[in-house]
Amino acid sequence: MTANPRLRSSLVNESLVIAGQLLTHWRRAPVVPIQSVLFPTFLLIIYYLLVGKSILRITGTSSLYGLVPTCAIAGAISGSLAAGLSLSFERDSGLLSRLWALPLNRASALTGRLIAEAVRTMASTAVITLVGVGLGFRFHGGPLALLLFLFVPVMVVIVFAMAVIAIAVRAKDGTMLIWLALPAITAVFASSGSPPVESLPSWMWPLLRLQPMEPIVGSMRALAQGGLPLQALLQGLIWTVILGALVGPLAIRGYRAAAESGGSRG
Repeated sequence: MTANPRLRSSLVNESLVIAGQLLTHWRRAPVVPIQSVLFPTFLLIIYYLLVGKSILRITGTSSLYGLVPTCAIAGAISGSLAAGLSLSFERDSGLLSRLWALPLNRASALTGRLIAEAVRTMASTAVITLVGVGLGFRFHGGPLALLLFLFVPVMVVIVFAMAVIAIAVRAKDGTMLIWLALPAITAVFASSGSPPVESLPSWMWPLLRLQPMEPIVGSMRALAQGGLPLQALLQGLIWTVILGALVGPLAIRGYRAAAESGGSRG
């Protein structure tokens, strides 16, 4: 009767320990903070300086309400990509196999990695938002809206991180990860964040509004402006669940196969 509570407690504790180790490692590895924070912050400042006045003239609203969510999600994706580049090395060096052989819950390694991705993304989103505030961004929503604003990129990165894991544990190098990141970041910048959909040719509108990043970026924009976009949040959640259901099993099977291989690939 006490085995299940102990198992759950073990999974939580072990996942948190692994998440803490990953966060410490990423903090010391320059590429992850650069891709998570410096890269999207640079994009935010450059885009604001280049198109800020034009978007304000076209829409009557500061471009920061679209640029801050766009750059936050782009940073979440690029940071996850940078963190995933080390997985093939961990596989080939046998680190995944040694971790798999330890008396730990088998789910703790993947769960801990996803927790670390979530914490990293929430922290980088907060930093990018503060930079936006320095440029003139003002958050008009309440505490609940702010929490949802910070959580939306986390929802995105968990799914993207599973896709990264599914590919990284099988790939020989980072080429496939780059091909994964290109359409993802393109979809982020092809949303309503920048430029406004209405400013593009009308034949593109249905394509842009049906892609998964459109409701996600749109919901963050609405939350920042003081709204509660339940429909956009629901659409973003549906997209996340669908994509997660597709890539989640691939990540689990791929990680298990890589860990059980004993680092024999070369």
